[in-house]
Amino acid sequence: MIGVVADDTTGANDIGIMFTNSGYKVKVVTFEPNLKVIKDTDVLIIDTDSRLDSPALSYEKVKKATEILKNADCTMYFNKTCSVFRGNIGVEFDAMLDELDEEFAIISLAFPKNGRTTSQGIHKVYGKLLEESEFANDPVHPMHESKLQSILQKQTKRKVTSIYLDAVRKGPVALRDSIEAARNHYNYVIIDAETQEDLHTIAEASVGYKILAGSSAIGEELPKVLKKSEYQNLANTIEIKDKNGVLVISGSLTPQTKGQTQELIESGFPFISVDSRMIINEAGNNAELHKVVNNAKAVLTEGKDMLIMADNNPEIVKETKKIGLVKGFNELEISKKISDFLAEVAKRLTDDLNLKRIVVAGGDTSGTVCRKLNIKGNYIISEIDTGVPSGLAIGQEMLIVLKSGSFGKRDFLIKAVEHLKQLSK
Repeated sequence: MIGVVADDTTGANDIGIMFTNSGYKVKVVTFEPNLKVIKDTDVLIIDTDSRLDSPALSYEKVKKATEILKNADCTMYFNKTCSVFRGNIGVEFDAMLDELDEEFAIISLAFPKNGRTTSQGIHKVYGKLLEESEFANDPVHPMHESKLQSILQKQTKRKVTSIYLDAVRKGPVALRDSIEAARNHYNYVIIDAETQEDLHTIAEASVGYKILAGSSAIGEELPKVLKKSEYQNLANTIEIKDKNGVLVISGSLTPQTKGQTQELIESGFPFISVDSRMIINEAGNNAELHKVVNNAKAVLTEGKDMLIMADNNPEIVKETKKIGLVKGFNELEISKKISDFLAEVAKRLTDDLNLKRIVVAGGDTSGTVCRKLNIKGNYIISEIDTGVPSGLAIGQEMLIVLKSGSFGKRDFLIKAVEHLKQLSK
């Protein structure tokens, strides 16, 4: 069994679908210190939800999660991070190595199908340098440089090096020689890739190494060079019905999700835009919650779908931050208050209507909604768009789609709603 530790909920599902696409059965579970796991899949993914934690807490979570995987007798390990290195990457990599008593890991951050490429150690997003991309303005982890080796080295005392494209394109045998040479002097080796073929070469060269890390994309290639699965496709066994409409929750402010919610609204989809200023202003929070829930109920019980979204109007976002700062909240705390509000909406609607189909956009929002609904993880079903699957929830009888803010084409939310309807027919 392959053991994966992922630092957020959508990332866990992202790498899960990569293995699923190649025929592996995959389960995502929510991290708990006393987690007991059942070995019923090819790949077991533990979601630590640690990207926004302090470095110290991230380290402890990943170390414990790795211990749980080790006790489950995993033979290969993967430390899944953001595909642009946001988060506590250094301490999380170190935590896995420390727990396994290992001193070497192969890192691949490229995700060509989602525009992430690495050449000469420089990472780009759809052709833009990382520090010139949308991630330069990330409210929690702004990315101000593109040299991956430098980014990681600032977060670890272990030694970091890179292997460039010329070595990758000499083929898996030559690349393996380069990896072995790096292993003699370094602890982490970051390998370039610009295409899916590059990732396949890295996967071939990585067979036999115990620890891999980075983005999910190489997960699509690894099963092609490892043993095949004997498990039945989960999509053939689902029996979930729901007379209500599909609930869509959006807490992301990324350009991709803005475009997706706009596409949904323009298609005639009923929606409620939540005034985030009311959420931060505690006096108005309960009134806003009551209004949103009651209005959504009226639509969902008629069998119609409903989008509930944090208002992404730039002026309202700006005013929300101002109100929050006056009240002593930082940007992370403001963001979490909005996620908490949306998750509470999802819980009340689920409890009252017995909802069984939910789509969530935004990594932090997805994790918060799952915790609020007592969802302990999910089995991966099938891919809707690159890196975004549907899932059968663990802990609830429910079909879910959890989408990273920056993933998916403009029509993704429309496709996700239709996908869940097809699954539950």
